[in-house]
Amino acid sequence: MSRTRAYRKGVLEDENFPVDQVSEHLDVPDTVVWVDLCAPSADELHELASELGLHELAVEDALESHQRPKLDHYPTHLFLSSHMVDMQDDELIVHEIDTFINQRWLVTVRKSDGCDLQAIINRWDRSPDLATYGVLYLVYGLLDVVVDTYFDVVEDFDVYYESVSQRLFADHPIDPSDQRNRFEMRQSLIRVYRLVTGLREAVGSLLRREKGLVPTALDPYYQDVYDHILRAADSLDTLRDLASSIVETNLALRDFRQNQIVKKVTGWAAIIAVPTLITGYYGMSVDYPGINTRSGWIVSMVVLAACSYGLYALFKHKDWL
Repeated sequence: MSRTRAYRKGVLEDENFPVDQVSEHLDVPDTVVWVDLCAPSADELHELASELGLHELAVEDALESHQRPKLDHYPTHLFLSSHMVDMQDDELIVHEIDTFINQRWLVTVRKSDGCDLQAIINRWDRSPDLATYGVLYLVYGLLDVVVDTYFDVVEDFDVYYESVSQRLFADHPIDPSDQRNRFEMRQSLIRVYRLVTGLREAVGSLLRREKGLVPTALDPYYQDVYDHILRAADSLDTLRDLASSIVETNLALRDFRQNQIVKKVTGWAAIIAVPTLITGYYGMSVDYPGINTRSGWIVSMVVLAACSYGLYALFKHKDWL
């Protein structure tokens, strides 16, 4: 499955034409072509690679999954790997988009149709006057949409960890069955952080003036994307600290609650030990004062009650019970 577009002098001339017509459009001066391939086979991508001169290492990376965000420089083109993210029912969904960038053409390769390609197209169509800057404007639109997905996920993480923080000090501790979910959310948070920081390096490389990749007129737009990436990275860094703080606080509260339980059990055990001691003493098979008399029984009961109540009052005063 593929989508195509052809721009001539910044104006959309044709779209959804067959991939085998790419060369025909490129034969027309001042024409820029975009080709999108969704889960292409190796033969399909190699055929396009032969037509456009894509580097074999870049093609190999595009066919493999789980690439890290990066920007590679090749003699005739750049290779950019980026990722759109989404959160569904506390599960992180990552969609990889690999991009081949040339002055005349842009090729995007998606591993699945899960990523919102229409959002990228809408972003391009929102500022048609900037399309005169060619492929680098299309790359900007793609990056802008990718970074927007990071902010959506950051908001989801923020809501989740706020909920967890509020439950930390509730009367009932966090259900242990939620431990796995919290662990997976923390792993997802770290993964998004790595994606954001990786893309930050890639966009920073595009912005380096000594390379002269980005037209001066597009500098503010790329700088805006870069600033958004920095904000997302800062937010994720804060959330990572919050997640670590929640883990430490939860452990401290667990130990505190455990100590409270131990104190109560110990206190009641001490109180119960007093009657055991007294009744055990009076149950010995030896003569002692008050044996077999009503007064001896009364004295033993008074001592039992007084010691038990005394220990209860002492533990209650020290907040052990």
